[in-house]
Amino acid sequence: MQRTSFLFTILLPLLLIGLLFSYPVSSKPKTTTLFAKTPEGFIKAKIKNETFEELACYIAIDGFKKKFRLSGNMESKWVAATDKRFAYTSFSTWCDYIEFYPQYKKYKLG
Repeated sequence: MQRTSFLFTILLPLLLIGLLFSYPVSSKPKTTTLFAKTPEGFIKAKIKNETFEELACYIAIDGFKKKFRLSGNMESKWVAATDKRFAYTSFSTWCDYIEFYPQYKKYKLG
């Protein structure tokens, strides 16, 4: 009898509070990274924004980082590697909501 009382008075409220506060923390914008090859054989990448919000983004490869803004439901320009030894795993991409990174407002779209 005491065990069920403990479960309902202590553990259940703690579990519900934990779920309430942990859910919103993991929200990120939905994006897709696309890869292709140029006619010369270099790998290239671009990001597709699948939300209706403006995003702050970058595509990086080998120390070069291209920063830009991405409007809702838009694709970025292609960013190509400069060496044929690079693969799609050599690229690093990132996007988040522009309101969290106002310094990205100075960059061009796409």
